[in-house]
Amino acid sequence: MTEHDHASPTHQHQVTLPRGTLQLSYRICDPQTVADAPYQLDDLLGFAQRINPKRAFLFVSKVLGRHIPVVPSTMRRSFTDLANAIPDDLPEPIVVVGMAETAGGLSAGVHSALQTRYPNALLLNSTRHAQADATLLTTFSEDHSHASRHLLYQSNDPEVQAQLFASKTLIMVDDEASTGNTCINVVNALRQAGLSALEQVHLTTLVDWSLGQAAMDEMLADKLAGIAFYRHHLLSGAWQWQDAPNPPAITMPSVDTTDAGSQPLLPTGLWGRLPTHDSRAGFQSYVTQFQAQFAQYSGSASFESTKLPQRILVLGSNEFVWLPFLLAEWLSQQASDSEVKFSALTRSPIALGGAIECMLSFQDNYGLGMTNFVYNVDSKAWDLIVLCIETPPDSVDALWSDLDNVLVLSPATCDASSFKRA
Repeated sequence: MTEHDHASPTHQHQVTLPRGTLQLSYRICDPQTVADAPYQLDDLLGFAQRINPKRAFLFVSKVLGRHIPVVPSTMRRSFTDLANAIPDDLPEPIVVVGMAETAGGLSAGVHSALQTRYPNALLLNSTRHAQADATLLTTFSEDHSHASRHLLYQSNDPEVQAQLFASKTLIMVDDEASTGNTCINVVNALRQAGLSALEQVHLTTLVDWSLGQAAMDEMLADKLAGIAFYRHHLLSGAWQWQDAPNPPAITMPSVDTTDAGSQPLLPTGLWGRLPTHDSRAGFQSYVTQFQAQFAQYSGSASFESTKLPQRILVLGSNEFVWLPFLLAEWLSQQASDSEVKFSALTRSPIALGGAIECMLSFQDNYGLGMTNFVYNVDSKAWDLIVLCIETPPDSVDALWSDLDNVLVLSPATCDASSFKRA
């Protein structure tokens, strides 16, 4: 916890949900690294009910672009501010590990910003999608999650692989943290996989819910056995949950699988499923692909930015969010007079109410036979929805293919050699 956390006053906030009441205590962080005003609770979070017997509530991020459509510049600011909270002079090599699926784009954004100070830092995201062309590094569990098992993969590049095993600093990136138990699970799994040189662990989250629990960090330090442990965040707090009398029963959809689906995962560049230095690899090809498909969509011979419509929503799909986010950012620069926002499809089941105003459900595009969702998206409210997938175009549910304002962007129509994998 930072000195600013200790110095700032504690605020209280109560959230009533159908299955109980969430009581929050929180402090506004005011680190010198934040360029603009400090983040308030309402800047960062809304609240909703999870369809999950393990935890009945959900912190719904307003800056992550996962369950609420967000302006790309807002997302970029949170990436940069969070990266700036991480100190200088860390022991290198450094590996940034992001948590699927929620923090895949967040980790890449933090890693990208960190590279201004640590240009050789590696990015490695966990995944729940088995990779046919890569070697598994290790697995770990996120016990409270709707899908608890995570996979981490090795690099196919011997030099990158050697750097990964030599890592001295682990920066674990997630949207929020409470107990730190998942961080311990990650560290233990990586140690057992061969990362024996770790000296420091930095748990880096948008919101940290360990406020006032110093004994917890002492316990974590004991479990880490010689590895220094630090927390960095944009807001800190603590929560208490009280079940409602006779809470309504729930049935959680079956989403906890790391199996490979029937649809192939097509090449989409290096954004963390395998360790990488350059998360933007392949992005220029991705832009070229979008330009070609948008020209066809708009009936033009070539891409013309003047034909971009007024309201554009870019949707990533599940873990595939980093290149789609970069595309949304690029579109916001090309069409400065347009409203461009970003969000994503997800396997996370959430009930309507609170921060979740509307929901669409459909079959996943990976061929896993599970229901996927998109939240707070009214398809009629957008002139153009760019649905970015890493599977073939015909893998999308008819809900999307039947809409005349949806452009499905799939790497199937792009030269696969332009997306090099390490």
